[in-house]
Amino acid sequence: MKVYTKTGDQGKTGLLTGERVDKDSLRVEAYGSVDEITSALGLARATCRNRQVCETIHELQKLLMLVMADLASTGEAAYITAEKIIHLEEIIDRFDGLLPPLTHFIIPGDTAGAAALDLARTTTRRAERNVLRLAKEEPVNASLAIVLNRLSDLCFVLARAEAELLA
Repeated sequence: MKVYTKTGDQGKTGLLTGERVDKDSLRVEAYGSVDEITSALGLARATCRNRQVCETIHELQKLLMLVMADLASTGEAAYITAEKIIHLEEIIDRFDGLLPPLTHFIIPGDTAGAAALDLARTTTRRAERNVLRLAKEEPVNASLAIVLNRLSDLCFVLARAEAELLA
């Protein structure tokens, strides 16, 4: 099987539902920005030294595949549920509980891994804005924006953990 299909040569792409949409549609922009988060997290996972942080990043990358599937579907299927939000909150609380109280603003770059996680955080904020923009125009699973909001918080906490905790 070849990597190229030529089905997108006219500026259209296929959703999971089989529907063809413009490549510059809000829906494609939304799941494309989530794909960027996955790559940013891949960079973070490749550079982080804290094993728990790396394992968590890998789990998040798997979650983002479901977020993209949800965004690439115009049907009733919801891959992201309230349980996913609760799970992210539990992870945030677990890592945050290991860290000293935050007393100052953090400038990214203390470690390569922490900087990559901060890049993932800002990419996640953009993806969240894209999902919110899409939701104004088309039906979208309401849990998606919440998951992305929690994910950006988690990236912040993971960056702190990577910079401050021993591997």
